[in-house]
Amino acid sequence: MSLYSEQPQTSNGPLSTGTIWAIALPAMVTNVATAFIGLGDMWIVGRLNDAPMQGAVDIGARLFAVLFIVMNFLKTGTTGLVAQDGTRSGEDAQAVTLLRGLLVGLVIAAALLLLKPLILPSLLGLLGAEGAVLESARTYADIRYWSAPAYLANLALIGFLIGRKQMAAVLLFEVGYNLVNICLGLWFVIGLNLGIAGIGWSSFAAEFLKLVAVLVFVLRGQIGLALLTQLRDRAHYRWQSLRPFLAVNRDLFLRTVLLMVALSALTRLSAERGPVVLAANGIIYQMFVLTALLLDGFENAAQVLNGERYGARDRAGFLFYFKQTLVRGFAVAALVAIGFAGFSGPILESFAATVPVADAAKSSASWLILIPFAGVAGFVLDGVFVGASWTRALLLTMAGAAAIFAISLWLTWPLGNDGLWLSFVIFLVARALLQLVMMPRLIGQSFRTSGTASR
Repeated sequence: MSLYSEQPQTSNGPLSTGTIWAIALPAMVTNVATAFIGLGDMWIVGRLNDAPMQGAVDIGARLFAVLFIVMNFLKTGTTGLVAQDGTRSGEDAQAVTLLRGLLVGLVIAAALLLLKPLILPSLLGLLGAEGAVLESARTYADIRYWSAPAYLANLALIGFLIGRKQMAAVLLFEVGYNLVNICLGLWFVIGLNLGIAGIGWSSFAAEFLKLVAVLVFVLRGQIGLALLTQLRDRAHYRWQSLRPFLAVNRDLFLRTVLLMVALSALTRLSAERGPVVLAANGIIYQMFVLTALLLDGFENAAQVLNGERYGARDRAGFLFYFKQTLVRGFAVAALVAIGFAGFSGPILESFAATVPVADAAKSSASWLILIPFAGVAGFVLDGVFVGASWTRALLLTMAGAAAIFAISLWLTWPLGNDGLWLSFVIFLVARALLQLVMMPRLIGQSFRTSGTASR
């Protein structure tokens, strides 16, 4: 019988596909809500009718997107390990994983703050800020940078809640954070006339308020008692105890860096084709980001559900959730593709600053239909690999896909802008194919000694 055709016969009873939607749908809403943080700041500062200041907020948002997104491994790694702990060892083990995530996050935050005099000017310089824009961006970034401890602690805490399938709470905290950020921004910027500093202070305050709210929620009840008990155990602070957690997160960090390099290459090569193509591809890329945010909900579902089945050493359940999550991911990808097929023209025109940019974007609109199908399998497989802590394999497959992407960019350069997007689609597909090639061996190794437990 094929690896991918087993039926869900577990000792724990029938498995429910409803749990896939119960995790994926709130995750989709949460991802989209989080994406509106920068847009909210842009809208508030737009009330001041100051172009350099608005440009500074855009620069600042990009800076923290680069700086903080590479730290997202802390949430991802915590999610997978907490899900495994839930079926393998229980709440005490989950509390230990959260403690390790918080410790690692705070150590990274301390390093970021110590290196602030070097990191901040370097990133601002790389983003090309000059003159009045640079001055305003520096004011904004200098304030928001100090939110790093709260941001990194929140990554571990949110990853912990996702791993425990507490998605309603995650949605509440993320939407609440956005609302608080916007309300404080309006008060600081317009009410108190603090200008761009008010935007920085609103983000800073909202991040710490979110941290307090999440901590209060997590510390209540049995899990809070478990966490407080584990805090007193000095063994958790030793290198030997932290090493497995760090190994998982190291691989995830390097994988994220490779992904960002690939995405940066897309922007760099777009720029080489001129400002019109750069602007048009920027719009197409934002549509890809929106697609990824939606489909990423299935990655969250796979992280949790496959992590749980991996922790229980339930091979049949593991394969069941992989297949069912993949099917639902492709169904949503089809809906997204249909939406782009019917409305890409008006959407792209609404974002374009000039007619030539709109025309250039519309000439590449067909790629918007292919991208959801090209990317969805990779998103789901990322979740499966993270849930099973196959992070070294995840890193290797990303490295392989990045190499294929580089070769494809070179081969398709004569095809113009279509060659660029063809290479990007190949990159997305290559990620999934390499993961699928490695998956049977990984499953065989992971469930070798306990494969009969699921039957």
